[in-house]
Amino acid sequence: MSYVTETLSRLLSQTAFANLDYKNFIMIGVACVFLYLAIKKGFEPLLLVPIAFGMLLVNIYPDIIASPEETSNGVGGLLYYFYTLDEWSILPSLIFLGVGAMTDFGPLIANPISFLLGAAAQFGIFSAYLLAILLGFNDQSAAAVSIIGGADGPTSIFLAGKLGQSSLMGPIAVAAYSYMALVPIIQPPIMKLFTTKKERQIKMDNLRPVSKLEKILFPIVVTIIVCLILPTTAPLVGMLMLGNLFRECGVVRQLSETASNALMYIVVILLGTSVGASTSGEAFLNITTIKIVILGLVAFAFGTAAGVLFGKLLCHLTHGKINPLIGSAGVSAVPMAARVSQKVGAEEDPTNFLLMHAMGPNVAGVIGTAVAAGVFMAIFGV
Repeated sequence: MSYVTETLSRLLSQTAFANLDYKNFIMIGVACVFLYLAIKKGFEPLLLVPIAFGMLLVNIYPDIIASPEETSNGVGGLLYYFYTLDEWSILPSLIFLGVGAMTDFGPLIANPISFLLGAAAQFGIFSAYLLAILLGFNDQSAAAVSIIGGADGPTSIFLAGKLGQSSLMGPIAVAAYSYMALVPIIQPPIMKLFTTKKERQIKMDNLRPVSKLEKILFPIVVTIIVCLILPTTAPLVGMLMLGNLFRECGVVRQLSETASNALMYIVVILLGTSVGASTSGEAFLNITTIKIVILGLVAFAFGTAAGVLFGKLLCHLTHGKINPLIGSAGVSAVPMAARVSQKVGAEEDPTNFLLMHAMGPNVAGVIGTAVAAGVFMAIFGV
């Protein structure tokens, strides 16, 4: 009888119920909410499903992300090795390769003024950096947190790793990806606040056709210029432009298809689950995380507002030829932010088609966020 009792006792002691506290159960609830938003509401499911499931796993079985030093046999947990690829900046760079292979830079080439709109939306990053300093973050952690304002998850992970802020990588990545998923909820009120009905109804002229030569030269020229000025951006900008060159050159169709499909989705699985697994209850539920989430929202809101306000300025300078709504797409949440610009414009005039115009600032924002990360790395000598 004692043997049976001891065996049952050992089994019970190995269940998750015996080893978890209330923080873990809170995070399990959060994971379920994320899964609901992804599956039921369709908020960036390719990102939120793996992130939420990684969050679920680590809060049931914390050892799934344990380092080799923390285990009895010297072998780390499965997601520890995935997470190491995040810290080494490998997965974020590969994500950029896939994004480049899927992105058409034609709208940006056809309307170069989109670069300015993409740059204006990066204001949120630098305003959040100053606010983070005021809230007690040191320079490097403030920089890592502020990049959330670009609504670019891979860049947020990349910069946190480069600046040695691995302890903040989980909250930063979850906040960045969460705000990317919540673009359709967060942006429209800000866009409507800073624009008039008349401005939202502005119809823009059709974009000029872009030649194949222009599309081939674009990634080459951007790589040379940006990487000469900020060499530290080479892993992100270089991979983004390499993927785009695969797409546009027309002679490596197999590489383009692999980068934009199989490789991209494999990397999303590895990155998403490992990021989610960094959000154990103990590590995530604290004052620092709350500050990061608030700062991320402030940065994202400021970036959206700055893009719209700069769009209003260009609208005035061009005598009403630019719809200010496309400025909000400069936050680089591709292509969701551009779709939001289209949606808000169509609410005022169903015949207004802004999507392709908004894609210019949208893809410019991807480059702009990478450049902002490069500026921080240059400042801190990384």
